[in-house]
Amino acid sequence: QVQLVESGGGLVQAGGSLRLSCAASGNIYVINVMGWYRQAPGKQRESVALITSGGSANYADSVKGRFTISRDNAKNTVYLQMNSLKPEDTGVYYCNFHPIGKLNDYWGQGTQVTVSS
Repeated sequence: QVQLVESGGGLVQAGGSLRLSCAASGNIYVINVMGWYRQAPGKQRESVALITSGGSANYADSVKGRFTISRDNAKNTVYLQMNSLKPEDTGVYYCNFHPIGKLNDYWGQGTQVTVSS
């Protein structure tokens, strides 16, 4: 089992910044992908940014150039720096941990991000 604890959400005005953190603990499989997904009211959960344990990252088109994902493997922690936030970035952000080659998928409890116009 892997436990994920998220922090850093909140309310911010458009154009502002927030930084999300997600710390993983438990049975950590070294080769993995960690990432952030979000779900806006009435919409499906979507991928925002993913990063492998080797440091390769990819982003949703809607956040490219504004969001940066990073990780500290020694701390089993992933970060999402969100700049130039827009109202459409509003939603619940979920951390995800996926061990490569395994069927398991682990999710955090979610943290609310609200961007006011």
